[in-house]
Amino acid sequence: MIRLTRINETPFYVNADLIEFVDQTPDTVLTLTNGEKVRVRERAEEVVERVIVYKRRVTGGGPGMADAAEPEG
Repeated sequence: MIRLTRINETPFYVNADLIEFVDQTPDTVLTLTNGEKVRVRERAEEVVERVIVYKRRVTGGGPGMADAAEPEG
């Protein structure tokens, strides 16, 4: 889940896996997989970045991250 802010300043959490589209119109509009649309205050790029950070956290860092975390020697 990622934390976002509705246009009326109300914070909420959305399941990142349910986001199908992120449009900048100029408001940022999320279209969920069930067709529901949600306008948020964050820019589209910020929403995408939060999804990436969330997915990395859930998957343990993504390809190559585990090797980079291992101490050498």
